[in-house]
Amino acid sequence: MRLAILGGSFNPIHLGHLFLADVVLSTLHYDRVVMVPAFRSPFKLAAAGMEESARNRLEMIAASITGDPRLTVDDCEIRREGVSYTVDTVADIIRRYCPNEKPGLIIGDDLAGEFPNWNDSGKILEMADVIIARRIHSGNLKVPFANIQIANDVMDISSKLVRERIAAGGAWRYLIPAAARAVIDDRGLFGVVRQQPVESPSQNLVIRVEQVVRENLSLERFLHSRNTALLSFDMCRRFGLDPQLGYLAGIAHDLGKQLHDREQIRLAKKDGGSITQLHKSKPSLLHGRASAVLLRERFGIHNREVLEAVAKHTQAGTDMCPLAKVVYIADKMEVSRDRADPSLRKLVFTSGDLDRIFLEVLDQTVSSLRSRKLKLSRETLNLLEKMRKMQ
Repeated sequence: MRLAILGGSFNPIHLGHLFLADVVLSTLHYDRVVMVPAFRSPFKLAAAGMEESARNRLEMIAASITGDPRLTVDDCEIRREGVSYTVDTVADIIRRYCPNEKPGLIIGDDLAGEFPNWNDSGKILEMADVIIARRIHSGNLKVPFANIQIANDVMDISSKLVRERIAAGGAWRYLIPAAARAVIDDRGLFGVVRQQPVESPSQNLVIRVEQVVRENLSLERFLHSRNTALLSFDMCRRFGLDPQLGYLAGIAHDLGKQLHDREQIRLAKKDGGSITQLHKSKPSLLHGRASAVLLRERFGIHNREVLEAVAKHTQAGTDMCPLAKVVYIADKMEVSRDRADPSLRKLVFTSGDLDRIFLEVLDQTVSSLRSRKLKLSRETLNLLEKMRKMQ
């Protein structure tokens, strides 16, 4: 196993860190890069909050490298606490990882000039091959010690830049990996203002659900689900509902759509509702209920409104909560639904009366089903009659 070590504050990790690791792996043919976040960097002794942010920084790295066996994160400096010295880290990595040759130690050319003054730099050179990466210089750097220099492209990104942009309310979200962004959003790090209520599902949870939806549905069905999530998000903002719950229910509403008929029936039975003759003749009508059960069992989601919205988006039902009405509408009216009535779609995007929109969409859906001589559930018919009486 050939290892390279990349240390730093990672406060936060950004795309430049990952790109540099990839360059080292690709050009120098190491098997793995070990990313080591400092508990407190000797180069940033004046930096505030490094100790307090240690676990957040560690978690952002771990989240960002998921699924890539070429990268790993090691918490040795955080566990040691105190000022993090490279000589101790290199010795510790060698002792535990047992590489079959000297590990590489990646440093930036902005630090290379001071390397001889590092704590016990001679011992570091005995243990590791120093790899100098470009950060501020464009050519070969002359330094008084053995080294390997790589001609990496320089990405104009730094952790400081990310923090400054967050503080200034600027654009920063695509300078860092999506998983790290979710940690920042969920925890309100670096002064990020959380947009959703505290009781909203975490961004990380929503990402996990969306990933499973994308992996298990056809591409066309996934795009429909995401369009439904986006319209649900927008409508929730318009009607004073939690947009994060709207997005979660929208992205998950077809989670069980491609399951086998028998599996949809099996899952639907778990919610305690009845299985009618209509359901037995057309089990796909149960995919909403099956999806809600999957959300509860696989992801631990117990929010009543979300589960109701997912379960009832197929056949609707009486006494639906506002979120369930939103998802029902979004499922039928999202932008990839080419056959949606343009005038009704305009109403969806502009009207401030949720019940009116819901009735119009429900009425059109029932009319469409009747024109195709398809059977309607008693729940749907009862709901339509009730909604008409309310208008």
